[in-house]
Amino acid sequence: MSAYNIVSIAGSDPSGGAGIQADLKAFSAHGTFGMTVVTALTAQSTRGVTGVHTIPAEFVTHQMDTLFTDATVHAVKIGMLGTPEVTAAVTEAIDHHRLPNVVVDPVMVAKSGDRLLASSAVEALRGKLLPRADLVTPNLPEAADLLEEPEATSLEEMRAQAVRLLELGPRHVLLKGGHLDGEESVDVLVSRNADPVEFGAPRVHTLNTHGTGCTLSSAIAALLPQRPDMATAVADAKEYLTKAIRRAGDIDAGSGQGPVHHFHAWW
Repeated sequence: MSAYNIVSIAGSDPSGGAGIQADLKAFSAHGTFGMTVVTALTAQSTRGVTGVHTIPAEFVTHQMDTLFTDATVHAVKIGMLGTPEVTAAVTEAIDHHRLPNVVVDPVMVAKSGDRLLASSAVEALRGKLLPRADLVTPNLPEAADLLEEPEATSLEEMRAQAVRLLELGPRHVLLKGGHLDGEESVDVLVSRNADPVEFGAPRVHTLNTHGTGCTLSSAIAALLPQRPDMATAVADAKEYLTKAIRRAGDIDAGSGQGPVHHFHAWW
């Protein structure tokens, strides 16, 4: 068959390290054909976000209907949505077009600390989108925001929060532990019909981590049609991201938090 078609529904990052630009690179790195639905335009660099322009929900729907009535879609990565209206529009499209392998990266705050999801949109994300997700991939601050409770400070608290996130409706939750201390970074995968799995990796000491969440969720989306189960897709995506972080110093894209090296296996 031809390459799998993977769609990113997310915001644009002109610096190329996050958002739809990072998603397309991760899709390509895994041998799939990337497509996009743009939900927001940002003015940002490796040093931070200086402006956000959200796309009207009606035009986001127009993009999705035009694309999904033509192309066969094998997986969808959902990133920055920005507003409750856009979140609702994407939710309706998932139902209407019966989109498979939906991976939700709940983009709320950029690495620089800039908020990318309006507080009013969190409830729409929690109540409408998560129950339709095959996988949700929050970091610890995002998990705390979704659960309306303090951020986890230990692996034990992480495990408990991952289970509570699963109760919000997604089929799988990958709670990322990069914000914890320690020489090893541990992510926790919990599922409705499988035992929990924990993925540990040596912590890479680098400032170049711009777009790591986007890249991981996109790699998982690209791998889901190609792997036998969620745990295998996550494991392979994490191995890819770890190598991309280790090689991040090969890219000089600015003076702040640089991007990971999406094409480390080829360049």
